[in-house]
Amino acid sequence: MYQPKFTITSKLLKDIGLVEGAKAVIEGAALLPAWEAKFVEDAQLRAVHYGTHVEGNELNLEEVKKVMEGKEIVARDRDVKEVVNYRKVLDYLEKLSGEKNIYNQDTLRELHKLTVAGIIPEEEVGKWRKVQVVLRDVLTGEIVHRPPPAVEVSYQMEDFFDWINDPSTRDLHPIIKAGVTHYAIVNIHPFTEGNGRVSRAMATLILLNEGYDIRKLFSLEEYYDKNVGAYYYAIKTADQNPDHDVTQWLEYFVEGVAIEFNRVREQVQHLSLDLKLKAQAGKQIFLNQRQVKIVEHIEKIGYLSNQEFKDVLPMVSEDTVLRDLKDLMEKKIIKKKGKTKAARYMMK
Repeated sequence: MYQPKFTITSKLLKDIGLVEGAKAVIEGAALLPAWEAKFVEDAQLRAVHYGTHVEGNELNLEEVKKVMEGKEIVARDRDVKEVVNYRKVLDYLEKLSGEKNIYNQDTLRELHKLTVAGIIPEEEVGKWRKVQVVLRDVLTGEIVHRPPPAVEVSYQMEDFFDWINDPSTRDLHPIIKAGVTHYAIVNIHPFTEGNGRVSRAMATLILLNEGYDIRKLFSLEEYYDKNVGAYYYAIKTADQNPDHDVTQWLEYFVEGVAIEFNRVREQVQHLSLDLKLKAQAGKQIFLNQRQVKIVEHIEKIGYLSNQEFKDVLPMVSEDTVLRDLKDLMEKKIIKKKGKTKAARYMMK
């Protein structure tokens, strides 16, 4: 049976902790349905654009948006089909979310069918490859991975799914499980084409299915596309290790999840604060970035004291902070308790 080798490092624990903290904030935040729908739509757009762009798709974000809206654009037929197909992949993942017994070859083959429909020869769609392939860096053309011979694919895929469905794997943290899955599928490279998108889709399915859907607001693909070199380097670290130890790959993968979950957390927190202040004042409240940090600190800690000014707003003078606080009091957002240096500022 497939048995991945890795060590739970302090970095992995730290980043998983960041994910858990962000997850709690996002799930507990109050969002208007219209805004939540907008955030989900934005996450899908980013997933489709960056998920195909990392594989060499030439469409920009605005062109992808038009394709997803059903509008016609002037572009390569293949690029348009890749976008349409990946949107269908995301819809399929949402359909599977919450279902049981979905980590299997049938799911992986269906993901592949949706990914490459109309792009590769029909006889290769959803079928294990019968030829030797290599993984190349899309920017440099350098070979970064040589998958196992085609004759071994079916056996290795069977071993992998035996592992992921084994009772001992159920206790593995879902983010670690998703990271291992991503690497295992890329490593085996079971199809002639589309392996990167399929591996990322399968990893996302695990997160969606095991309590890390965070209201469908996240997209991991941008993390890979922003630094393609780092993505391929992380894959090579496991390949070049005699034991195929995936620790460094997992550190890279989990860091990406932490970055994206915290991006969503910040977005949700800012909107939740805006909605709360608007409801409190009966109108839209406009705050500068310093005031946003002040209010977020008070929301989190319960108060702000003079001694904390430098911690919350380093490089900002005390006079400037006091002016911001005075403005917040005039807007009836916060109140002051006590006098002089012992004063505390709290939500009104």
